[in-house]
Parts: sequence; C-alpha cells; structure tokens
Amino acid sequence: MPALPDLVCSECAAVYPVESLAWQCACGAILDVVDFAGTVDAAALAGRETSLWRYAEALPIAVDPAISLGEGLSPLVPSLALAHVQLKLDFLLPTLSFKDRGAVVLATLAKRLGVTQAMVDSSGNAGTAMAAYFGRAGIGCTVYVPESTSPGKLAQMRAHGATVELVPGSRADTSAAALRAAGQPGVMYASHVYHPYFLHGVKTYGYEIWEQRGRSLPETVVVPVGNGTLLLGCYLAFRELVAAGLAERMPRLCAVQASACSPLEQAMAQGLDAPVAVQSGATIAEGIAIAAPPRGKQILAAVRATGGTIISVTDRQTAAARQELADEGLFVEPTSAVSFAAVRAAADQTFDFDSPTWTTAATLLTACSVVVPLCGAGLKSPGDTTRAQA
Repeated sequence: MPALPDLVCSECAAVYPVESLAWQCACGAILDVVDFAGTVDAAALAGRETSLWRYAEALPIAVDPAISLGEGLSPLVPSLALAHVQLKLDFLLPTLSFKDRGAVVLATLAKRLGVTQAMVDSSGNAGTAMAAYFGRAGIGCTVYVPESTSPGKLAQMRAHGATVELVPGSRADTSAAALRAAGQPGVMYASHVYHPYFLHGVKTYGYEIWEQRGRSLPETVVVPVGNGTLLLGCYLAFRELVAAGLAERMPRLCAVQASACSPLEQAMAQGLDAPVAVQSGATIAEGIAIAAPPRGKQILAAVRATGGTIISVTDRQTAAARQELADEGLFVEPTSAVSFAAVRAAADQTFDFDSPTWTTAATLLTACSVVVPLCGAGLKSPGDTTRAQA
C-alpha cells in the first residue's frame, strides 16, 4: 500500500508524519498535506464506480471500500429561475451534506492508522458525517457541538452511535472546548477544519463539476463560507485540473457569508490578508456562523488568486432564496440557501451598490455559467419556510 503523505506547517514548514495524529503545528499554525497534488486518470473514468473514489489518484490515501457509503457524484441540475445557474445537490449525499466527502477520507485514514477513538467539533453537518463514517469504520466518535445545534442534527449524530457533548455558548466556545480535549493519547482529532486530508476529500466536489459539465469548468462557482472547507476543496481541485492540462482556466470563486457574521467579507472589503475580528450575531445560516475561521488567510488568498470576491447576504434574503429553491423542488437548510440568495440579488440588482465587494460580485454572479452548491438538507434545520408552516 502506498505511503501516506506527511503534513507540513503552512507557516514554519515543519513536517509531521501523518501517523503522529498531529492536527496543528507546534508554532500554532495550520497544517497542509506536503508535496501532494493529485492527477486523475481522465481516460479511466468511464468504467469506474459512481463514488468519489473514482478520483482515487487525486486523493492522498488508497481506497478502503469497506468504509464507503457510495458518497459522491451528486446531481448537477439547471435552476428553473436563473437560466445561467446550475445547482449541485450535495444535500443528497448519505448523511445529507457535502461533509461526507471529507469524512470518508478521514475515517479511511483513521482505520488505516489503527485509531480506535476519534473526536470532532462541529456546528452540525460535519458532526453527523463523522458520526456516520467513523461508525461505519467501527471507530468510537465524540462530537462537540453548540447546545443550540438543530435537534435533527443531534438526533442523527446519536443515531450513528456518537457521543454528543453539548457546549454552552457560541460555535467558537465549542471549538475552544474541543481544542482543550484534543491531544489525548491515541485519540484522533478528526477536525474538518484543521486536518488537511479532509480538504482533499472535499476537492472531489470540484472534480465532479468538471466531469459533469463535459470536462469543462464554469466561469464562477459560488460557495457559502464559514470555515471555508468547501471553497478550499474546490480551489485545490480546480488548480490540479488546470495544472494537469484537463481544464483551461480557474473558475472565479465567490464566497458568501451571513451578514451577521462576516469576518472574511469585511477583510476582503478592507483589503486585508486575515479575517476581521467580529462577534458572531444570530443568523439562520448556523453552519457558516464562524467568527474566526482558522484557515481564513488561505480562504482570502484562494479567492483573490481566482479573481473572485467575498460578499454577505441578510437572513431575509436567505429565507427568500430558501423558499424559491423549495418552489423548484429543492428543500435545503438556510446555510445552503445563502449562495442562491447572492445570485438572486445580483440578478435582481438588489445588492448594496456602495459595497466594493458587491460591485465585483455583480459581474461574477451574472456570468454565462455559474455553479451553486446546495450543501445540506432542509430537514436538518429548524425554521421551515412560511409556506411550510402554513
């Protein structure tokens, strides 16, 4: 079996064997996978299984079919309301969110390393994905979540056999509690934010867009961003496809935040390289209410490298977009609706004309081809649309 790529510090370049279960550098910086850039065998794709493991060469770990739940190749469908938009339905993956992509890779890694216990912190979807895939792998899993987490997500975690630790306060308080517990001997901190193998699982989202669009990439990809794992995964995929000569150019990445918690949008508007310090306000988009994203610098750099931007939308816009998607037969959680809300605002010119980030976004979101991810199912979150309540 091929050796596993090591981890390298994004700041000081210190190297850690992946077998060490390291999740953060001693200097406090985040880790990436060292010298790894996958190249998919495009000629072999036609005869492969319909899961994300079809891109095995692009992943840092060999396939373990015993763990897979058939995740991947979610549908890419046209929007009925906006002719230039395609919607990618990752809320149809096994645990009803895109987090399955990274969770299956981390669970596969943990099984190969002989891990018997894992822990993770989450606002909900990552916790449900980790609970399912670590359960599939026969590995015990503890999930730290805010006590305000949606009941549906809590029920799903417990149903998969995870131990759920409810943490009072904000998502940041939950992260702090998990970090205090991380580092126990023999316990893998399977963080969807800190562990870079997770990002390489998520990058299969970008490979699928390329394959499903006839081996071409759209002009713009619009991504909801809290911790930024989906955006960074897409960036990895698109960069690898271009480097391999399988795509001509990078799509422009447009990140969308909730206006009540927008540290990256504010940093972009001010020309900063790191997130602005904010207090997270209440928002229906609970999955992206991240006041201090650990990979914030990488998110900002990735967006700028593609000529993209970062914007924010209000809860009112998000709720309206969620209803519009439901009218099309697509019932998603509010976090998933923020990207569609941004595209709708650009199409209707109902954005803030004085915002420098929205001035750029208006062009990106009305381009000839735009892909919008729908990342989490509506049944996971409270707050049905008005029509659903009636």
